[in-house]
Amino acid sequence: MKHYSPTDYVNWLEEYKVRQKAGLEARKIVASFSKRFFSEHVPCNGFSDIENLEGPEIFFEDELVCILNMEGRKALTWKYYAKKILYYLRQQKILNNLKAFLQHSDDFESYLEGAVYIDQYCNPLSEISLKDIHAQIDSIVELVCKTLRGINSRHPSLAFKAGGSSMIMEIELQSQVLDAMNYVLYDQLKFKGNRMDYYNALNLYMHQVLIRRTGIPISMSLLYMTVARKLGVPLEPVNFPSHFLLRWCQGAEGANLDIFDYIYIDAFGKGRQLTVKECEYLIGQHVTAALYGVVNVKKVLQRMVGNLLSLGKREGIDQSYQLLRDSLDLYLAMYPDQVQLLLLQARLYFHLGIWPEKVLDILQHIQTLDPGQHGAVGYLVQHTLEHIERKKEDVGVEVKLRSHEKHRDVCYSIGLIMKHKRYGYNCVIYGWDPTCMMGHEWIRNMNVHSLPHGHHQPFYNVLVEDGSCRYAAQENLEYNVEPQEISHPDVGRYFSEFTGTHYIPNAELELRYPEDLESVYETVQNIYSAKKENVE
Repeated sequence: MKHYSPTDYVNWLEEYKVRQKAGLEARKIVASFSKRFFSEHVPCNGFSDIENLEGPEIFFEDELVCILNMEGRKALTWKYYAKKILYYLRQQKILNNLKAFLQHSDDFESYLEGAVYIDQYCNPLSEISLKDIHAQIDSIVELVCKTLRGINSRHPSLAFKAGGSSMIMEIELQSQVLDAMNYVLYDQLKFKGNRMDYYNALNLYMHQVLIRRTGIPISMSLLYMTVARKLGVPLEPVNFPSHFLLRWCQGAEGANLDIFDYIYIDAFGKGRQLTVKECEYLIGQHVTAALYGVVNVKKVLQRMVGNLLSLGKREGIDQSYQLLRDSLDLYLAMYPDQVQLLLLQARLYFHLGIWPEKVLDILQHIQTLDPGQHGAVGYLVQHTLEHIERKKEDVGVEVKLRSHEKHRDVCYSIGLIMKHKRYGYNCVIYGWDPTCMMGHEWIRNMNVHSLPHGHHQPFYNVLVEDGSCRYAAQENLEYNVEPQEISHPDVGRYFSEFTGTHYIPNAELELRYPEDLESVYETVQNIYSAKKENVE
């Protein structure tokens, strides 16, 4: 909700009117999205109505949050599109803030701020702020001060004011701070490097590092460095290969220093202090002196986003590749002319069948940057144009009537909660075909011919509880006698409500399967009512 300063004069009646108007506009746009974009991903220009809205954006966002927080299992389609719109709005704002931030001169406060921007962009629906992150870190600093007071009651760090930038020059006093930090972080608060689940994106989000008290070398180092600098110890980030480190200067200020004048700190390894030789043992290889140097904010963020990019490429279950898409957006915001990443982005959108017009724009940019990419660009341009032409030729909504003779073998209906007999997963049906409509290669790869009824049986599009979408043969499905909600991100795209036994299709899905809802009611009556009577 919009925040007001106590010193501001506010005409509350006018504010209410503006808020009311924004709310009505928000609901009008959300209600239109299902009809406009049911059959496709929301296109790039699909959000233009929102971007052109008059009035404070915060009021519009507030209404979207209200929709998302509506109680119960109803209004699922509204929540689905409200979430998409809010996701888009916040990401655009964060990306603009990040680009402006990258224009600033480097300072050590900026490392944490940049990391928080990455966190916010990848988690736009979470309430994450730099202020809250600093407040949590300040609480750690207070605990360190309490421990430090027991070591040296006159330590100068104890007199530092929050938000100050004073630094301690004496090595012995710095060492006392680091000792107190290691005790508080690793012994008292139990922070640790996440060796068991290293390749988890949560390890890179600063708000999750603070909640879960674990991370990987780069995120743990940013936390450690921020605490240390708040207490006057000028640690610096080192973009060491395979294992991010911090360095702590042991030489005199202004002297001509080399890599041996520093101690290197492994925040992932409980603040262990390393020599140059021990750093090489850590990664099992010799490295040049240049790799022990301090790095700027942009390079640190590049490494963080690079880690997310690698994780995004490993995604299996998430068929939307959201992490890969987000990390590509972030990387290209920092380095907009990276040809290989632009090509990966174009291929990803092409693979997902989304935003063909944006794919063409990306390909044109690639061709300008590197004419040598003509082969790959030409292939994608040709197939993207074919995709656009096919969309223009779409004949409209295909209506499937259960009463039609060719659908006589279809036993199940959209909205029913099913269980897969072989794999045991729970799912909800959101579409069906009288026979398998996939190509010969898919039928062969999925070994459909080994089924007793082969591909000459009804097949069902199902949303699975693990977040995947599958195409299942009728003989492999059975009613779930204990129906439960399916926690799939696309449920709201197809259904408006969960009743406790089944899902009710939204207007767009019901238009395509107009006779299914009556069949669902009959099934629910026969299956679940009979079960209830037996229990009683």
